Amino acid sequence: MIVTKQRDRWFSLLEFALGTFIVLGHNVLRILPNEVPILFVLGWISLRWRNGGWKYAGFDRPASWWKTVLLAFIAAAILLLGSELVVQPVAHRLLPEPEHVSSLLESGNSGLRQTLIGLLVVWTFAAFGEELSYRGYLFTRAAEVLGRSNSAYWVAMILVSVLFGFGHYYKGPSGVLDSTYSGLVLGATYLVAGRNLWAPVLTHGIADTVAVFAVFQGWAK
Repeated sequence: MIVTKQRDRWFSLLEFALGTFIVLGHNVLRILPNEVPILFVLGWISLRWRNGGWKYAGFDRPASWWKTVLLAFIAAAILLLGSELVVQPVAHRLLPEPEHVSSLLESGNSGLRQTLIGLLVVWTFAAFGEELSYRGYLFTRAAEVLGRSNSAYWVAMILVSVLFGFGHYYKGPSGVLDSTYSGLVLGATYLVAGRNLWAPVLTHGIADTVAVFAVFQGWAK
């Protein structure tokens, strides 16, 4: 049993290291395609092979839908307000280069049709794709490497949040800082929800929907 657990932790370390390389390989080194589809497929294969599927990482029906949705709205508000009122002003003072806006958010400037397409991508690629890849797959493997204790999950949250920040390297240093903060909020939401992935998925989707809508209405640039 001890040998099996040690072997599983080494497998998890190998997978997390590979996932880290994939994230940096696309976003920093620019030698790989977009990391989200790759991580999603790897996560699907790995979790199905080793653990029986995505349910192991928390992609399962929550105990209470209304509590999960309420938590998601609260977390989305914390994410948006913290970014707007704290993280971005601090980044503006400390870092000379402004944050580059995501093309998904900029779709709100291109009319109703492009806005609707942007929202579709937000909910599929960002909300589901990124959350299952980062908070689901990589988060789970990082926590396994650290022993799956309560503290291990919080440390894993920090590691994956930093990686999530570098997953938005195209936004510049300010964007990496802002996305790391977003990763911390999404990771904390995942843990507060009892490691149920629906909470960060909904939080991510709601926050990005508000951002796209604000651009579409001309409330933000």
